[in-house]
Amino acid sequence: MKRNGFKAMLAGAAAALLATFGAGSAQAADRAPEFRRGVNVLGYDPYWKGGEARFKARHFAEIRRAGFDFVRVNLFAFGHLDSKDRLDPEWLKKVDWVVREARKAGLGVILDEHDFDACSNDVTMCRAKLRAVWSQLAPRYRSAPSSVAFELLNEPHAKLDADAWNALIPDILAIVRATNPVRTVIIGPTSWNAYRELPGLKLPEKDRNILVTFHYYDPFRFTHQGASWTDLKELRGVTWGSDADLAQLREDFGKVAQWARANRRPILLGEFGAYDKSGTPEAMRVAYTAAVAREAERQGFAFAYWQFDGDFIAWDMSRDAWVAPIRDALLPARR
Repeated sequence: MKRNGFKAMLAGAAAALLATFGAGSAQAADRAPEFRRGVNVLGYDPYWKGGEARFKARHFAEIRRAGFDFVRVNLFAFGHLDSKDRLDPEWLKKVDWVVREARKAGLGVILDEHDFDACSNDVTMCRAKLRAVWSQLAPRYRSAPSSVAFELLNEPHAKLDADAWNALIPDILAIVRATNPVRTVIIGPTSWNAYRELPGLKLPEKDRNILVTFHYYDPFRFTHQGASWTDLKELRGVTWGSDADLAQLREDFGKVAQWARANRRPILLGEFGAYDKSGTPEAMRVAYTAAVAREAERQGFAFAYWQFDGDFIAWDMSRDAWVAPIRDALLPARR
C-alpha cells in the first residue's frame, strides 16, 4: 500500500476509536495512528544475551514496508538486574538500539516488560523488580516521542491475581508518571490478560493515557494444540472455522468493546495467533488469524500479532522471507 493511503487508513482508524470510546479517551486515542497494526518482536532472540542476533536492523524496515506501524518489544529485564537491582548498561544500550532502529524505520515501539512467570510466582519480588525496572527505563525514555509506549507487565496471573495486580498497578504507574506524565502506558487484566477479567481491572479514572490490552488465544485447544509448554503437547486434529466459531469470536470481542465503551478506554489486542508446529493445516491457521484481525479492526481495536519469528511465525528466518499467507491475513490490503 502506498504511504499516503496507509496514513489515510490510520487516520480513519483513529477517528473510529474516538467515535467508539468518546472524547474522554482522546489522549490515548490521539496516539492510535502509532499503534494500529503491529507485531511482537525479539522476545526470545539471542541478541539479549550476547549471542548472534536473528533479528537485524533491516527487519524493522521489512515490517514497516509490509504495512505494520508498530512493534511490541518483549523485554525480560529482570535477568539483567544486578544484586542492587541496577540494569546492566550494556543491556540498556541494546534496548536503545531497538528503539532507535525501529523509529528510523517509521515504527512505533511498545516496550513490554515480559517477566510474567517470575512476577506471578512471587508478588513481593515482582513489586521490587518492577519498581527497579521502571525507575530506570521510564526516565531513560522520558524525551522519546509519543510513538514509544510502556507496557507495565505482560500477562499477570496465578499469585498476581486481580486483588494483587490492582494493588500493584498504581504503585508502578506512579513511578512512570513521575517522569512521563502523558506517555501512553499499556495495562491489561490478570489471568494472562484475559478479556473475561476486564470487569475486575481497576485503573485510575483521571489517567486517560492508558491503552488497555487483552490477549486472545481462544479456543486454546485449537491455538495451542501441540505446544510443548502446555498440557496439549500431544493434542492434534482440533479444527476451527465453523459458523459457531466465528459467532463466538464476535461475541467475545463484542464484550471487550462493550467494556471499553462503558469505561472510555481504547483497546490493544496485544497477542493472538495459532501455533504453527502442530500440524494444523496452514489454511486453517490463516483463516483464524484473518478472522481475529478483521474482528479487532471492526471493533476499533489495535492489534499486535504473536509473533515475528520463533513460533507462530510471520517471518521465516530460514528462508529470510515473510510467511506470505500469515502476512496477508494480517494485512489484507497487500493482496
